[in-house]
Amino acid sequence: MANVEILDENSVCIHVALEDAVQMVKWAAEDIKGYASEIVTISEKMPAFDFIYFCFYAYDSARLFERLLGVDPRQYTSFSLDAPDAFFYALYGGMQALYAQAVQYATSPQEN
Repeated sequence: MANVEILDENSVCIHVALEDAVQMVKWAAEDIKGYASEIVTISEKMPAFDFIYFCFYAYDSARLFERLLGVDPRQYTSFSLDAPDAFFYALYGGMQALYAQAVQYATSPQEN
């Protein structure tokens, strides 16, 4: 599970590993309808950030990420993320696997 290191009252450093990306994909797969927007956004936007520079907050796609943490990093004015490249690549691959089904939920007006 992700480790959130509180540096001071304004700053946290978040440490994640490959296993955390796998967990995020599992949660997304268990509730594709509920996480459709995050799945589609991560799948479509990560390549533009060269995968490993993706920011969950740039496109309001942080719900899966925040579920890992147990704290809301927005409570702090500054946070950094320590993550291996494998975290981002595994997350992207997992979201791509769920993408087609998520698009159906995200674009269907009666499903939203």
